[in-house]
Amino acid sequence: MPDRPRSEDFKNAQLLPYPAKQSEMDIQPQTELREYRAADKLKGKIALITGADSGIGRAVALAFALEGALVAIVYNENDGDAHTTRQMVEERSGQCLVIKADVRDKAACLDAVQQTVDRYGGLNVLVNNAAYQATQESVLDISEEQLRRTLETNLFGYVFMIQAALPHLHEGDTIVNSGSIVGETGNPILLDYTASKAGIHALTKSLALQFGQLGNGVRINAVLPGPVWTPNIPGTMPLEEVQKFGHEVALGRPGQPEELAPAYVYLACQDSSFVTGSLLHVTGGKLSS
Repeated sequence: MPDRPRSEDFKNAQLLPYPAKQSEMDIQPQTELREYRAADKLKGKIALITGADSGIGRAVALAFALEGALVAIVYNENDGDAHTTRQMVEERSGQCLVIKADVRDKAACLDAVQQTVDRYGGLNVLVNNAAYQATQESVLDISEEQLRRTLETNLFGYVFMIQAALPHLHEGDTIVNSGSIVGETGNPILLDYTASKAGIHALTKSLALQFGQLGNGVRINAVLPGPVWTPNIPGTMPLEEVQKFGHEVALGRPGQPEELAPAYVYLACQDSSFVTGSLLHVTGGKLSS
């Protein structure tokens, strides 16, 4: 089993300017899945993953490729990280289409789905993972610009991607959303982010009911990560939080992106054929705020 950094190992971690690059992090997130044992769970499937240039999205893209899926990734800004993700997939004999797009733009979401369908001939799995967060000590400090960017990335983008993907999805296909445990517990310095994540949880449950009524056979679920070491942490959180990151969970450490990826595989494949509208907690035992 790989060594996982504990909270005390982050005491000298440094902040990075937003958007933080995974390539520049002094403590590298574990996204390589070196211990992962694939079993062709997604063989023949076509998957589109947003926010997949780094962190959880990168690990999910790699896991899906190892499971036999053809992968397309959407990212917004960090070209170098995105191309590293593609290289990692290709080094493991996978295929990875790289698409630069802003999920706040509905036309860009439609184009990303169409590029995927044109390249691979269809779509079976959508993973909504792109996210934006910024911390503020007071609700009075949240600007209109920040509020719009958070909600438009984290909620509008999910809806736009689902609207774009759904016409291509059929019986047995799946959507997996990235929620967050803070959408249940709250976080005093991430008010708009926590609200957006709670919205994703409600969206997931409501769409599961709607898809069931429509009888389209598409399942939709969400993974709820706890504290996970990704570029967003040194890029957006206060230094004192970064340097004790993950201290509050039962396991005494933050999660690594590769520890989240198997949950996405499970919800994307037929192992979870009787699971829809579920919120799958992968939190290291984060049970309160």
